[in-house]
Amino acid sequence: MLNIRQGKVIRRFKKVGIFLISLYILVGALIYFTQEKMLFYKMELPQDYTYTFSYPFEELFFKTEKDAIINAVHFKVKTPKGVILYFHGNGSNLPRLEKISGYFIEKGYEVLIMDYRGYGKSTGVLNEEAFYNDAQYCYDYLKAHYDESDIILYGRSIGTGIATFLASENSPQQLILEAPYHSIEDVANHRFPIYPTKGMLKYKFPSFKYISNVKCPISIFHGTDDFVISFKSGKRLFSAAPKALATFIKIEGGRHTNLNHFKAYHSQMAKLLP
Repeated sequence: MLNIRQGKVIRRFKKVGIFLISLYILVGALIYFTQEKMLFYKMELPQDYTYTFSYPFEELFFKTEKDAIINAVHFKVKTPKGVILYFHGNGSNLPRLEKISGYFIEKGYEVLIMDYRGYGKSTGVLNEEAFYNDAQYCYDYLKAHYDESDIILYGRSIGTGIATFLASENSPQQLILEAPYHSIEDVANHRFPIYPTKGMLKYKFPSFKYISNVKCPISIFHGTDDFVISFKSGKRLFSAAPKALATFIKIEGGRHTNLNHFKAYHSQMAKLLP
């Protein structure tokens, strides 16, 4: 009788074990095959969409590769103090960025923002190398019209990895990062700690590697209540940056999308963009 009961218990444990293993594999497969959708909330626009911004601007189309066209907007001012090359987060596109651009424009800076492939009116196959190549194309466009010492790189969220890479390959005036990450692997490990994310990720964005090669001043803003990209990830990136060049601005109570609601953000930005 005891053996029968033990056998039932063992079979039950086996069934539970098989279920848990199957669930683990299923969720892992879901993460792997949908990771691009989780990383990039592409917001497309029809090609005949007309921008209606309040500030003077020029719409640009950059043919960065044979089958890729990057749509960008260059906001202009009469006597600019410099120009900001801005890399937005994963859930934006150009029409949603006028308010952010206006903040810099009102300070006297021009702003160039590109939409990533698959966002807005930009087209082409998206991959990590494409991000870097398209960003460099925009940077080279600005270098042809401005002194490189007048170019400021600003990255927010997913855009921080692109901005950091660009700063490591060029000589901009400064690099400003809002809610950055140590790497995409670091973000994935935080969200999915039971999975071997290193071997699963198609996108790496190893900002910690690139930031060590940056030669300009670096400012990192991060909120303590950021549950999208952890505050810890931003601090880890700061630890990898050249100490003499990097400043970390802790926004107490700041979340992922509201750092510009805090006095500490504006106080530091007033110093960075006088």
